[in-house]
Amino acid sequence: MIYLDHSSTTPVDKRVFEAMEPFLTSLFGNPSSIYRAGQDVRKAVEDSREKVARLLGAKPTEIIFTSGGTESNNTAIKGVAGSKGSGHIITSAIEHPAVLKVVKWLEKHGFHATYLEVGSDGIVDPDDVRKAIRKDTILITVMHANNEVGTIQPIEEIARIAHENGIIFHTDAVQTAGKIRIDVNKMGIDLLSLSGHKFYGPKGIGCLYLRKGVRIEPFMHGGHQEWGKRAGTENVAGIVGIGKAAEIAMEEMGTEATRLKSLRDRLEAGIAERISDVLFNGHPDKRLYSICNVCVKYVEGEAMLLNLDFHGIAASSGSACTSGSLEPSHVLLAMGISPEIAHGSLRFSLGRGNTEEDIDRVLEILPPIVAKLREMSAFPRQSM
Repeated sequence: MIYLDHSSTTPVDKRVFEAMEPFLTSLFGNPSSIYRAGQDVRKAVEDSREKVARLLGAKPTEIIFTSGGTESNNTAIKGVAGSKGSGHIITSAIEHPAVLKVVKWLEKHGFHATYLEVGSDGIVDPDDVRKAIRKDTILITVMHANNEVGTIQPIEEIARIAHENGIIFHTDAVQTAGKIRIDVNKMGIDLLSLSGHKFYGPKGIGCLYLRKGVRIEPFMHGGHQEWGKRAGTENVAGIVGIGKAAEIAMEEMGTEATRLKSLRDRLEAGIAERISDVLFNGHPDKRLYSICNVCVKYVEGEAMLLNLDFHGIAASSGSACTSGSLEPSHVLLAMGISPEIAHGSLRFSLGRGNTEEDIDRVLEILPPIVAKLREMSAFPRQSM
């Protein structure tokens, strides 16, 4: 299989698995226990907390382990809302469902929300953020980079606007943590969500960065774990895994960024040369080096994916969390792309295992697939 869906999930790095394995077998103690077997495990948990903190430029005491990005987003957004009791939230129209659905839920419970539009490049205009602020605005949540098109948002400027008005700023960094440099202090981030399985760690583990002094109402109640912010016995093996993944990312993200950008550019140039009537989505420069999102006109994305899969190539048509939906991408629609064209989207997201040979194979297989499907297509070409 040629795997080109790393924005959906990544394979566990062998080094990560080797670090985790003892904590699935012999080192099984509960980190809350006071005897040695528990305290040895506690040390591993805290070592991993330090590694994740270094990845973000944070303090270890500001890292809360969760089950993943969705829980981190829920904890951050509902936590701020719960601590305030009422108010207004600003977010963008292209957020992941793990943000949008949380904000929609809060609207049903008495909160108010503004959903900012984006330009054709997927960028949130900071001036629109400033104009949307009200006296009762309690939170601004804008993702660091979009999971479908890769556009990187000006969150440092947005965070500055938030703080000038005494508002808490949260960012969903699930797609960027471990891929590009993050410094929560320099960028002015108050809360940040990340997920281990997006950068070669295991599934079922994530983190919430919570700046010291920012108050949230706990999302989960029970024991004293994670300073009372997230109850439940810690997923020790997962925590060790995300710590090791963070350590590896710190060491390798620079060279990997250069390599993957070269592969992505090769893919996009090849598609543009060999397939007519295509539209590349996202900002041309301010986007993740690993994502190529393209709309192929007059063809259904699902049909292309099934044909690629037949040839052993795994890609997606957008967010994995909405892959079962027949609706066109809400991200592409928000960027002004028509539903007909949005239905023909493909997302190739590259990762550590990909090579030039993989890209060349895609460029060999995809054009005849498109040609065949266009011959069968019922799409009226003149309307596009």
